[in-house]
Amino acid sequence: MLGKTAQFRRRLLNWYRQNRRDLPWRTASGCPDAYHVLVSELMLQQTQVATVIPYFHRFLAAFPTLATLAEASESQVLRLWQGLGYYRRARHLHLAAQAVVSQHGGRLPDNVATLMTLPGIGRYTAGAIASLAYGRQAPILDGNVVRVLCRPFLWLVSI
Repeated sequence: MLGKTAQFRRRLLNWYRQNRRDLPWRTASGCPDAYHVLVSELMLQQTQVATVIPYFHRFLAAFPTLATLAEASESQVLRLWQGLGYYRRARHLHLAAQAVVSQHGGRLPDNVATLMTLPGIGRYTAGAIASLAYGRQAPILDGNVVRVLCRPFLWLVSI
């Protein structure tokens, strides 16, 4: 079974490299900045990728680092978030940036448990940051992952 698993992993990763979308929070090296992952993950909650991209660019132009976000006023943050909805996400992002600067020396933690202590960071977002930005094994399972894994096996799953 291990041979089939390795083969499946290789084929899936090859498909991804050939078909992935070019998104601003990804890097050519495959190891994105943790701050960029944090911002994109919170923006992408309940929001389509195409909608998020221009907001992501504007947000990072105004707040290029966690420290600049932490120093901003809530009204500045909410002004740039305007139109994305679910403003609690923006408030949590701002509070998380302040906590990272004051409690973690300005560096996002690299493990799920510590990430989950930050405002607005649940298991899914913590796993995304830990795995995407730091290469940690922090698996997350959502509807998209279920669909990807079901297709090669022709499983019919209703989500």
